[in-house]
Amino acid sequence: MKKQIGAILASAAIFVAQIPPAMAEPADAETARPLADLVMIYKSSHKLVLFNNRKPLGTYKIHLGFAPVGDKVREGDGRTPEGTYYINRRNANSAYHLSLGLSYPNAGDIAQAAALGVNPGGDIFIHGGPTNPRDRFKQDWTAGCIAVSDREIEEIWSMVPLGTPVIVVP
Repeated sequence: MKKQIGAILASAAIFVAQIPPAMAEPADAETARPLADLVMIYKSSHKLVLFNNRKPLGTYKIHLGFAPVGDKVREGDGRTPEGTYYINRRNANSAYHLSLGLSYPNAGDIAQAAALGVNPGGDIFIHGGPTNPRDRFKQDWTAGCIAVSDREIEEIWSMVPLGTPVIVVP
């Protein structure tokens, strides 16, 4: 497991160096928060941490896919992917309040799914919710996304611009 995390972090360093500087949306000067330059997701401890210049800006409790252990392999497996991604879209009209899209699947995910003859799936987001009241009592309830409370996604939304790297570790 340490080797796997080391490999993910090593590839993340290369990946982060290749991402163009994040484009921040204009912010009100009175409510401006520092922008995150990295999002770390720790699946085993159910934590999302925002960083700026290697300093934590905030830590959030998260809910994962309904089958949280292991890397996402195919569409519908209920797993949250592991690896290095970036924020590639923002949806202010999300069914889950607000959502930030991850660049899943990446080339490695596509190759792994192709080797297995399956569809890797897509549409992995960091979002608010849940919309179903029964899901409020479940630890992990998404189809593979990373969920936080509606209040927390508003805070995260204001601090995470397009292009921000996201590293998901087991």
